[in-house]
Amino acid sequence: MFKRLRKDFQLSIITLMGLIGVLGITPYAFYRLTHGNYLVGIADSIIVLSTILAVVYAWRSGDTVKPGIYLASIFSTGATLIAIDLGVNGLFWIYPLILFNFFMVSPGKAIAATLLILGSLVGYALWVPGSVFESDYQMVSFLVTNVTAGIMTFIFAYRTRSQRDQLQVLAIRDPLTGARNRRAMDEEMKIAVSSKRRHGTSYGVLAMDLDHFKQINDRFGHQAGDLVLIDFVELIQHSSRKEDRLFRFGGEEFLLLLPDTQLEGLQAAANNLLLQVRNALQGPGGTVTVSIGGAILRADEGQESWLQRADQCLYQAKSAGRDRFFIDEPVEAPLGSPTPTP
Repeated sequence: MFKRLRKDFQLSIITLMGLIGVLGITPYAFYRLTHGNYLVGIADSIIVLSTILAVVYAWRSGDTVKPGIYLASIFSTGATLIAIDLGVNGLFWIYPLILFNFFMVSPGKAIAATLLILGSLVGYALWVPGSVFESDYQMVSFLVTNVTAGIMTFIFAYRTRSQRDQLQVLAIRDPLTGARNRRAMDEEMKIAVSSKRRHGTSYGVLAMDLDHFKQINDRFGHQAGDLVLIDFVELIQHSSRKEDRLFRFGGEEFLLLLPDTQLEGLQAAANNLLLQVRNALQGPGGTVTVSIGGAILRADEGQESWLQRADQCLYQAKSAGRDRFFIDEPVEAPLGSPTPTP
């Protein structure tokens, strides 16, 4: 439980805010219902029940977007109705509501919700004078303080979300090439294995190793080698489909995950990438080539076995002279000879 909360920031926020909401509002709901203020009491009760349901849904489904939007909508509507019914005494709930919404939804949606709440309160106050605010001065002061709080919270939430997104990118990206890293590869391959077992989706992988890359580093320096790696990643990404995922899991070792790919498609992809690298990738010493090994995910196969079969084919390609590919098949794996360029 706690491990999941540490890994999922948004789930931890929904759980924490939900717990605060339930513990903070339940006594008010009980008090108002027992003292005959049924409208506000029912609104409080709906908020509490909705909060519990949303948190349970987030935990069971793993979806934190829909529960966040749902909670923000329920809390905003409930707080607006409470403020209209209680008048000045209900306005104090608007301030924590602004902070709550910025944690539940994106900063843009939170700003829209804040403006809608303030507009509703001011509109009702102008329609029924004295119902919400005791004077125009009080209404203006309330608007100024809420807008100020909203702007400051927006800046904080926007910067926090931006920094969190940057950290997430850094956690799954290779800092040199921009390809996904080993950690991301493990997660994506787990998802692929699960999707294969549940839905029968076909996946293929291509393990790629740049030929004689060590010689580039030894002769021309690591900076020259880094430039070759960057160019290789750009070339592979440009030559692959948008849904394909490229990972760097070693110095010059890469893995390309291809969803919805059968054996023929994997062979065609390997052949195409082999030619693209041979014709376009240049290092300081001339043309750079790549060796490729591939495998289609089998039914009831784990990711270790799947990757091992691709690695074995890669080893075959390197042993056979490099600049070629082997794809694992149920029958004897043929040597892939790239078609000549026109």
